Amino acid sequence: MSSHTEVRTVYRLSGVAPTSEAMLDALDAELLDSLGADPHLPEALGVPAVYITCGMERSEAPWCEPMTRTTGIAVSESVRRTAAALLLAVDGTVYAIGCDQGYRLIPEHLKDKRFGLSFAIRQMDPNLIRGAVSRSLGQARTDISLVPGGASVPLLGIRDHSRIVRSLGGYLDDLPLTKSRYSLGRAVSAQGGCGLRIALGIEPQALLSDLRTITRICDEDMPHRELEFIDHIVPVSDPTTLDTLGETLDDRLGRPDDGSISVCVPSEHHTAYSEATTYLTRINSDNGALCSDALDLGYMITRARLAPPGRRLKALRDGTVTLARGRRAGTADTLAVTSALTWLETGVSLGSRRFFLMDGEWYEAGAAYVEECRATVRALFSSSPSVSLPSWEDGESENTYNNRVADEYNCEAAEGQPRWLCLDTKNVANPIRPRDQVEICDLLTPDDTLILVKRAGGSGPLSHLFSQARVAVELLQESARVRSEFTTRVARLSRGARLLPDDYTPKRIVLAMLLKNRTSLTPDTIFGFSQITIAQTAKALAARGVTVEVIGIPEGGTDALSRPWCEEETCAAG
Repeated sequence: MSSHTEVRTVYRLSGVAPTSEAMLDALDAELLDSLGADPHLPEALGVPAVYITCGMERSEAPWCEPMTRTTGIAVSESVRRTAAALLLAVDGTVYAIGCDQGYRLIPEHLKDKRFGLSFAIRQMDPNLIRGAVSRSLGQARTDISLVPGGASVPLLGIRDHSRIVRSLGGYLDDLPLTKSRYSLGRAVSAQGGCGLRIALGIEPQALLSDLRTITRICDEDMPHRELEFIDHIVPVSDPTTLDTLGETLDDRLGRPDDGSISVCVPSEHHTAYSEATTYLTRINSDNGALCSDALDLGYMITRARLAPPGRRLKALRDGTVTLARGRRAGTADTLAVTSALTWLETGVSLGSRRFFLMDGEWYEAGAAYVEECRATVRALFSSSPSVSLPSWEDGESENTYNNRVADEYNCEAAEGQPRWLCLDTKNVANPIRPRDQVEICDLLTPDDTLILVKRAGGSGPLSHLFSQARVAVELLQESARVRSEFTTRVARLSRGARLLPDDYTPKRIVLAMLLKNRTSLTPDTIFGFSQITIAQTAKALAARGVTVEVIGIPEGGTDALSRPWCEEETCAAG
């Protein structure tokens, strides 16, 4: 039986009216003519649609001539590539689907740059992310993470207020797409960036149904809590600020290069960049283009400087960089045609505010910092905490409290079950300075989770707690000596009842806190400075594969009957 779906890349187009005439007018007529493209008006879909097809042929592949010179053997092989693009209007929204080289037929300036990513953060399972492409503001660097089997967002290290996520790939939550109906329980995957690469129905009604489902998800659903941070960093949209930034950069382009402008690969063209052997740069010129083996930043800036003041930035925006395979720039060799401006990255300060140009758009550094910190802290609190600790009585020392917690939980535990262990003050030697001691944790739970406990009246003690968590994880992961000493101590203190693996490293840490004179611990009641440090701690540990959970400890006077281990009063004292 033939397949019901086909993996395709779909784009959402902006500024195009949902009519066949408008869609046809939006295409690059000069490009289509040069390719000998054939336009069609399909009626089977039952919606306004335009279908463009063409072949891209060369009588000789680009490798033939240089290999003839190398080997002395003349071989000529032809090349044929195809391209097709389907534009269709679904309930007022215009979509474009490219086949083979068809993406080149869809004008870049019409593509909604956040469409695929918007779908991904709403529908992708945050624990099964297969890949991510991200950029760091001001570093002219692209980071690509690939985890074929899928991983949680924290392990990818992309959650940062200064990092812009450009693309996510992974497995989708259950949703009513054509592919889901025929996948027999198998997870459906997708890749979302500017476009959305996903299996879509082949039959007309199936395709329209899938596109309507995608539209609804993007317009109505909220982002996953673990992925909402991606929406925190958005391009600057204030017209006055954009005008000022443009004028400042235009003026800078008119002065000698001071090294403040650098090159970075446009987010949507990493594949073409990896395959390209030739760059054709055309800026502020109607006659010719520079053909080079690598992108020439100096040439780009020089060509822009030749434009009159106020037109230099436009010269870069209108200029093009063509990525090609082979030394000749025939149609069959072209991999991508990009705006020259999308290759440049630079920073501009307006007073105390800092802005960065990236992919042709301006972003403000730090604009999402506060919200990202708050979102990170909120994510550490579970609606159903994994651990519930007893109240901390007035006058009770930290060591006394921790021992009582272990005793009471062990009193509740059935015979033969793993035991809680109090490790407060049971330190290990600091491998950097052995005479110093390091406390790994206060409590070790039956599932080998580390619990760190602190009562605090200000940010100082909590900063110590967060530092302790980072140090404990780093030492257990990096120092064989610390691992050996810690696992040996656990075995000895438990009299052999708790035997950790020799290569033990924690997978989860619980930070248990009692804030003095505050009724309860919530993301909002944590001290302001501590909100920043705990967010930094959680990100650092998540990047090491360790999950962080924050729980509150009730202050003395809480009803003892609420304690899960105290169903019998005789057990309360341990």
